[in-house]
Amino acid sequence: MQHFQESIYQLIVETSTNLPADVREAIQAARAREDAGTRSALSLSTIADNIRMAECNVSPICQDTGMPTFIVHCPVGANQIEMKKQIIAAVAQATKDSKLRTNSVDSLTGANSGDNIGPGTPVIHFEQWERNEIEAKLILKGGGCENKNIQYSLPTELEGLGKAGRDLDGIRKCILHAVYQAQGQGCSAGFIGVGIGGDRTTGYELAKHQLFRAADDVNPNDELRKLEDYIMDNANKLGIGTMGFGGQVTLLGCKVGVMNRLPASFFVSVAYNCWAFRRQGVLLDPATGAITKWAYRKGEELPMQKDEPAAASESGERREVVLQTPISEEQIRQLRVGDVVIINGPMHTGRDALHKYLMDHDSPVDLNGAVIYHCGPVMAKDADGNWIVKAAGPTTSIREEPYQGDIIKKFGIRAVIGKGGMGAKTLKALQEHGAVYLNAIGGAAQYYAECFKKVEGVDFMEFGIPEAMWHLQTEGFAAIVTMDSHGNSLHADVEQESREKLAQFKEPVFV
Repeated sequence: MQHFQESIYQLIVETSTNLPADVREAIQAARAREDAGTRSALSLSTIADNIRMAECNVSPICQDTGMPTFIVHCPVGANQIEMKKQIIAAVAQATKDSKLRTNSVDSLTGANSGDNIGPGTPVIHFEQWERNEIEAKLILKGGGCENKNIQYSLPTELEGLGKAGRDLDGIRKCILHAVYQAQGQGCSAGFIGVGIGGDRTTGYELAKHQLFRAADDVNPNDELRKLEDYIMDNANKLGIGTMGFGGQVTLLGCKVGVMNRLPASFFVSVAYNCWAFRRQGVLLDPATGAITKWAYRKGEELPMQKDEPAAASESGERREVVLQTPISEEQIRQLRVGDVVIINGPMHTGRDALHKYLMDHDSPVDLNGAVIYHCGPVMAKDADGNWIVKAAGPTTSIREEPYQGDIIKKFGIRAVIGKGGMGAKTLKALQEHGAVYLNAIGGAAQYYAECFKKVEGVDFMEFGIPEAMWHLQTEGFAAIVTMDSHGNSLHADVEQESREKLAQFKEPVFV
């Protein structure tokens, strides 16, 4: 199969850079439902821009290209050993070409392999079938949404919903709770796959398999079809909204599968996927390995419509504030939750490894008045050997909660940018030391990459490209104040309101 490796490479590039048509349709429907001028509507508009840009640039939609996971169906007698070698080679090449981020990290040392190859990565599942063709499907599921996966063991007690028993109604409660607990940290609005039964391993596997279903398919099991329809009708009543900003659309799709289980075990496994629902597949000629058909309609069949910018926000006129770094405490104290901040000047990226390091060490650059961006970018070098930013959306901020307050105090940081919000410790530090948390749009990696006009330098490359501290010259970086220096947190407000709304679904429905 002389074309097999090239076909897999094409599959990787298409999956990373171009959302399929069914996902685009779901996002377009969400935009039509969302109230114009709200934070969620603006976020969906930015998402649409990002989808267009990724397609045009042939660059990653989101900088977190996840752990490449392949499911390969092949005829009896196909050489799976050779196919695995060529899949691995295609992944390494796509990483070298900046279509995938370097995401394979040694679990003991933290060392990044640099090519997405290592024990357990990429993930490749083979299964024989009776058809005389090869099917290869790929999903790129980022860490932010992967961390919001959840598994329930029935019976159990659920916050806001009470007891969930070993029946269809208990399953219903688990799925609603799974959407609630994700809040905006999984880059909502999102999709969920649900696996009922199995053991702890196969339950999650079944849940992830549901994500390969087309967004507009109909479940052949009538009970599960009714459950999917119920979840889609009611999960959006929780008011979590895009990015957890509040709004009409929290869930874009729900797919449920079922398998047998042990009498003593009853698991409900939920695989959460962000709006950047990157999965695609191909059918291949078994003799040549050439692509004969794409499994999902390709994204260019459905352009993302462009909106005119809205003039008002939830609270009336939208305030836009332009800040040049370094920023003063006086400027920060004037900001309130809901303000849109436009940042110009130097900005520094920082994720898990850097935050841990800074707790006990000095910074290589002056951070007084600075902005820290929770981001693990995709980087490449141009023809002259200079670093350029290929994709640079925010990572989930809550992972830095143990460190952030102390680092703000220690270095005089004035703004932290990320997604999904942070907790009480950080909120207290913002109030005490005069800083704000800015929520960028999760997954909008192309939209934000254009804001970085020059890479001024980099420190801690030994941490790997995503974890290194990149020093970036920034122009026109827009984000929303969701935690201010006066003790206000939009994230805490939305979580409390959605918890109250969750309680309306406590009474049995499927009996």
